[in-house]
Amino acid sequence: MITVVRRRPPGSPLLWPVHRLDPAPPAPHTDAELAALISLLTCRDARTRILAVGHSRDEPSREAAHALADAWTARGGRVLTVVSWPEEAASWLRAATRLTTPRPDAWVMAAAPLGFAQLARRLRHSTDWDPARTFAFASLQDPRLPGLAGPGVLDGLRGATPEGGTWDVDGDHLSAHDPEARTGTYSAPR
Repeated sequence: MITVVRRRPPGSPLLWPVHRLDPAPPAPHTDAELAALISLLTCRDARTRILAVGHSRDEPSREAAHALADAWTARGGRVLTVVSWPEEAASWLRAATRLTTPRPDAWVMAAAPLGFAQLARRLRHSTDWDPARTFAFASLQDPRLPGLAGPGVLDGLRGATPEGGTWDVDGDHLSAHDPEARTGTYSAPR
């Protein structure tokens, strides 16, 4: 009997099934989190005016994405597109292309970690997406996320915590900074 084993080619943007996380939906966003995200978008680069917003299809992520889009347009900013993606897909190429064409000043993501890791791998492999120009809600503040997405895929990603602090990805580390400027560093599992 011959057993055929299918292997993904090196550099495939898809994750192996062994990398699955708990599929529980993210917690709803907070007002402090939304304010911190707006602050990140406006303080880091005064030229940020045009956003593309992405979210996984769970209700808390959808609500967070639309709350950000509403807050951004209320302050005079422009949202090019709001794109959703499933937790399970064949490639995530359609969502990746919609998020990057036309090119925004920055991206904002509200998602569950597994689906976003899959999308981020596709964005990095197939588009000119830049994680250093990407901001996220607290739902992506998972110390396993950098390791799940792979080396360099999320380097520079920044986000907000539910308490109004911030977090960022540097290599395979996710560092959190609370509103009082204390820092905690988490290393992603290998």
